[in-house]
Amino acid sequence: MSLTKQNIMIMLKKILRAILIMIGAFITAYGLEAILIPNNVSDGGVTGLSIVGSQLTGLPLGILIALLNIPFIFLGYKQIGKSFAINSIIGIASLAFGTSIMRHIPTIIEGDTLLVTVIGGIVIGFGMGLALRNGGALDGIDMLAVLLSRKLPFGTSDFILFLNLFVFIVVSTVFGLRGAFLSGIAYFIASKVIQTVEEGLSGSKTFKIITNKPELMVETIRDRLGRSATYNLVEGGYSNEQFKEITCVINRLEDSKMKEIIYEIDNQAFVAVYDVAEVRGGNFKKRNIH
Repeated sequence: MSLTKQNIMIMLKKILRAILIMIGAFITAYGLEAILIPNNVSDGGVTGLSIVGSQLTGLPLGILIALLNIPFIFLGYKQIGKSFAINSIIGIASLAFGTSIMRHIPTIIEGDTLLVTVIGGIVIGFGMGLALRNGGALDGIDMLAVLLSRKLPFGTSDFILFLNLFVFIVVSTVFGLRGAFLSGIAYFIASKVIQTVEEGLSGSKTFKIITNKPELMVETIRDRLGRSATYNLVEGGYSNEQFKEITCVINRLEDSKMKEIIYEIDNQAFVAVYDVAEVRGGNFKKRNIH
C-alpha cells in the first residue's frame, strides 16, 4: 500500500510530537537532578512519590518513575485514548532514562532556596508543559484526578490539589517540613509555567458585549483591530427588551485596545470576558493593532 502525501505528513507530525515530548522529558529530568533533588526539594505527583521512594530505598529514581506510572498509563489508555497513552509511555520512559543518565550531573544552584524553587519550578514546568502540549504526560496523577472527578462531585483541580497535599505530606517525612513547603512552592510555580506553555504566551480571549450601538461597535472593531464578530439576539430578563449581543475572539495582546474601543463607543456597555484555551479554523490570525 503506497503512502499518500497526507499520510506522510501525519506520520512526520507524530514523529515531531514524539521528539518534542522526549525533549520535554529530558528538560524535566535536568530540573529534577540538577536543581531540585540536590537541594532537598521534591516535585508533586507520582514523580514526588518516586523521589521519596528513591531516597528511602536507594533504588534509581528512573526505575521508580517507570514502575509507579504503569497503572496511570493504563488509566490514561482507558479514559483518554490510545495515542495519549503511547505518547505518555514515550514521555515517562524518556523521563526515567533522563534521570538515570543525569543522576550525577553537577548542581547548578545550591543553598539559595528562592532561586532553587523558582528556577527549578520554571524548568520542570517548561518540560512538562512541552510534553502536554504535544499530547503526552510525564506524571500520572492528573489522569487519576480526571477519573475521580467523573465519579465524585468535585472538580479535577480539587482532586489534583488534594492528591498533591498527600504527596507533600509524604515528602515531609524525608525532606522535613521545610523541604515539603519548598516542594509545594516549586510545584505551584511549575503548574503556572505548564499552563503558559500549553496555552501559549499570547492566548486568546472572548468578549461578549451588549451595547446600544452594536453596528458601530462591530465596524470599529473590524477597522481598528481587523477582527470580525458575530451577533446573537438576546432578551433582557426584566425589561424583555431585545439586544444584539456581540461575540468577538481576540488575541490576548489586543485586550487593552479592545477595552479602549468599547469605552470610546459606549462606556455603559455590558462586557463579559472569557479566557480561551485554543482557537482553530475561521479567519483567526494575528493582525497588526492600529
